[in-house]
Amino acid sequence: MVGYEVFKEKIYKKTGINLSLYKEKQMRRRLESLAGRNGFSNFEDYFNAIDKNKKLFDEFINYMTINVSEFYRNPEQWKVLESNIIPNLMKKSNNLKVWSAACSTGEEPYSLVMLLSKFMPINKINIIATDLDKEAMNKAKTGIYSEKSLKNLPKDFINKFFNKVGNSYSIKDEIKNRVTFKQHNLLKDSFFDNCDLIVCRNVMIYFTEEAKAEIYSKFSKSLKKEGILFVGSTEQIIMPNKYNLKPVRTFFYGKLD
Repeated sequence: MVGYEVFKEKIYKKTGINLSLYKEKQMRRRLESLAGRNGFSNFEDYFNAIDKNKKLFDEFINYMTINVSEFYRNPEQWKVLESNIIPNLMKKSNNLKVWSAACSTGEEPYSLVMLLSKFMPINKINIIATDLDKEAMNKAKTGIYSEKSLKNLPKDFINKFFNKVGNSYSIKDEIKNRVTFKQHNLLKDSFFDNCDLIVCRNVMIYFTEEAKAEIYSKFSKSLKKEGILFVGSTEQIIMPNKYNLKPVRTFFYGKLD
């Protein structure tokens, strides 16, 4: 499918999303598939369509941001968070600033609220949750999830913090109210500062090495001294000291100074 370079330029001007920072083959193949499904044989015609048609544009954003999530994804890592990482952070501050970046449909920030409720009153918990995709965050704000997405969540959390609605589960307002959702582009927007914990999992795999390096540097600057960055299970950071980070536990990195 021709016209991808021009398409990338036009998308950048329209949205601020720099497709050059995503792995080329992977992203191009996904977008060719999406354009083809909508009946377009070249990127020029496809861009002209999404430029005029809000439904096609929203579909493009949603498809590009790859929303796959679940509560307590990789549960063994959440056990490390509970037994080691959070207790150590709590020794330094009982009012943690937590950022869930690339939060998708909300399972991760809500998991963080539930876990932190074991350490502090719920009304003291505040999570910043960000994603590029507004539609995903709208689903998060609704807070209704399938039984499958809860499969790794501790049973006491399900019983305490959800209402069963038909075959689905609705998360209670006491959890929802502790999360503030904001649209955010990791490749362009300014980062939050003085964070005790940043959770960004299973999104870096889609970016180029150059983009990853820039994001890791920004995450490091966003952390307080000895703050923690929690990454995905396929995203171990090579030479973390380049970003002023050190490995604390597998998939957890602490700020050096």
